[in-house]
Amino acid sequence: MSRIGEMFEAKRKTGNAKPSFMPYVCCGDPSQEFTLRLVETLVSSGASAIEFGIPFSDPIADGKTIQAASARSLAAGMTPAKAVETIALLRRRGVGVPIIAMTYYNIIFANGTEKFLKSLKAAGADGLIVPDVPIEESGELRKKCAQAGIEMVQLITPNCPDARISRIAASSGGFLYAVSVLGITGARDKVAPEALDLVKRAKKLTSLPIAVGFGISKPEHANALAQAGADGVIVGSEIVNLYTNAKNGEEALAEIAAFAKSMSGK
Repeated sequence: MSRIGEMFEAKRKTGNAKPSFMPYVCCGDPSQEFTLRLVETLVSSGASAIEFGIPFSDPIADGKTIQAASARSLAAGMTPAKAVETIALLRRRGVGVPIIAMTYYNIIFANGTEKFLKSLKAAGADGLIVPDVPIEESGELRKKCAQAGIEMVQLITPNCPDARISRIAASSGGFLYAVSVLGITGARDKVAPEALDLVKRAKKLTSLPIAVGFGISKPEHANALAQAGADGVIVGSEIVNLYTNAKNGEEALAEIAAFAKSMSGK
């Protein structure tokens, strides 16, 4: 069983209904060292896994908050190779939770698909999310991920009919990423009814764990999704907002630790 599978299985055995807290981190914003400390803070405060963003200049699935984070990271000199190196550094520093890389296909292709995936695996990554590769075009990438030992996580959206959800789930590794809204990332006030419906439908169609992202920013969001059957929640923009609005890095990490504990129930 993969590290991702072990994480969800361990959660299931505890009987804890609260979804696993799986925060998104934009590597290199505002620096590599801050990213290392941010991930360590999140994990020590209850994060069960990390969605590790490798910045790209045209992040079409992301809202203005993560777009800005990606732009700052790139301006500070972050590259795909440095991002992969950062994963390796996290492993050397004792971070043991699953790390699921998230990036866009241009990054993977431009760096040589097989070479890039092998480097991810060697660094200690467990999975990969590529939001701009639909199921119809994912076959070759899924094959190469499998060869490299990387779980390719697929995404479903509220407008997916049941047959499509089943098809996507059959091709997904690790878990199924349920996009809560039709749109881009960004913190929102409440969980949309269509997100709850999507989780309920997906739970009937697949045995894969369901993690929900896009717009999740409060413990009450996680609670509502738990009642619908979600196994995990992915939070990104709210974490970026916390550290960009803080006076300094130490204040940011303290606020993020408190937020992570509220989301994870630690």
